Amino acid sequence: MNEELNDAALTGLPGVGQWQLLGDDEQDTLLVAGPPPATGETSALGQDDARAASRAADDGDAAVRGTDLAALPTLMRQLDETALLTMARVLDRTRLFRDGGRHGTDEVLAALAVAPRHAWIVRRWLRTLTAEGRLDQDTATSRYHSLEAPDRRDHARALRELDTACQGLGYPASMTRFFRAAAERLPLLLQDRTSLQEVLFPDGETSTAQGNYRDSVPSRWANHAAASLIAEEAHRRAALTPLRVLEPGAGVGGTTGTVLEALGDTPVDYLFTDVSPFFLRVAKDVFGDRPGLRHALFDIQADPLAQGFEAGSQDVVLAANVLHNARHAGRSLAALRELLAPDGLLVLVESCQEHYQALTSMYLLMSPAPDEQGWFTDLRAGQDRVFLTAQEWTRQLDAAGFDPLPVLPHGTHPLATAAGQRVIAGRVRTHGARPDPGRVRAALAERLPPAVPLPRIHAVDDIIRTLPTGASR
Repeated sequence: MNEELNDAALTGLPGVGQWQLLGDDEQDTLLVAGPPPATGETSALGQDDARAASRAADDGDAAVRGTDLAALPTLMRQLDETALLTMARVLDRTRLFRDGGRHGTDEVLAALAVAPRHAWIVRRWLRTLTAEGRLDQDTATSRYHSLEAPDRRDHARALRELDTACQGLGYPASMTRFFRAAAERLPLLLQDRTSLQEVLFPDGETSTAQGNYRDSVPSRWANHAAASLIAEEAHRRAALTPLRVLEPGAGVGGTTGTVLEALGDTPVDYLFTDVSPFFLRVAKDVFGDRPGLRHALFDIQADPLAQGFEAGSQDVVLAANVLHNARHAGRSLAALRELLAPDGLLVLVESCQEHYQALTSMYLLMSPAPDEQGWFTDLRAGQDRVFLTAQEWTRQLDAAGFDPLPVLPHGTHPLATAAGQRVIAGRVRTHGARPDPGRVRAALAERLPPAVPLPRIHAVDDIIRTLPTGASR
């Protein structure tokens, strides 16, 4: 972080009552807000948005009609149980915990030869197995001992029985094979001697990922609910066609297809984006030359305006299973808000509940890059976790300048309690005042030496104070 960007330079900027400076490998970011909102101040939800959310929930239910939702908790627990056995099996193969051995986290990491970027996953294993009563931790020394190691045959049987759970959750057979292959290669994956991409996309094949993000019961519900909100937005803006939609991190298009189907013949300017050219090629193969569908590279970690995107150019931003990768959720939300037109709609699809199965598979895709200096700098900093809860996302949207819609499905719905996949939406807030980034940038330029690079600046409605003292005011 640039040392010139200190209290003296950042205090008293025009219209700024709060600020937060975020360090980055390439460019610092300054979030600026007015005075803190009054205690008890709440966002107003319009009747149209309330009705749209209710219809979206109905459409989500219709998409999974015929599924035994009451069985979901048992099926999810079966996946988690297999993951627990896999974790314990890998740890037992180090022989550290045999014959009464007691060892600290660093010793476990060394015995497994874990690549530094994946160390957080093994730390989560140790805490998870302890919480589940499969491993003990000495409170005085923090050393682990008494691992409940699974019998090899029990573990093999659990892997074979994954079929039942995966079928009940709507996963294709390729997803079962993926879970098994990840479990078998786990030591090598942790050491970065092979990559999970090779397991998930064998020979460039995307059917396994599509099964996860499109075909599973939780994904079908969430995708149809998200598509319903966007189709309703198209109806609401019918006089302002075409509907301008940006989808960052669209990946294999698991949500895209459902949204395009729901939009039907609605005139649309749909910008399918991802950070990887691989997924743009996949989209062109899957969706062909559909009218109104365009493709572009987009990195959610970087400033959208610096990537050629225009402020206020989108009616809808759809971010499905991507924003949990943002190193600072508030910064990415603030940047996406700037791309939306006044009264624009943001729709997120996010996992808001962490599952053990991910600790032996998909989490390996979410570790920081080998050359990345930091990881999460928001409320997840130092917590060895990836996903935000639904309540945390709602607070983040509110702070970034959105009026949040009800989170879907509602908290007592079987899919919310068992799977945790949620649709979180927000309408760009048109009331209230926030600092003008242009004025802030100009004032900051006058205070700093000419050779000092200016940070990217985003205006928000509130600052969520999660960084050490001195980084947030």
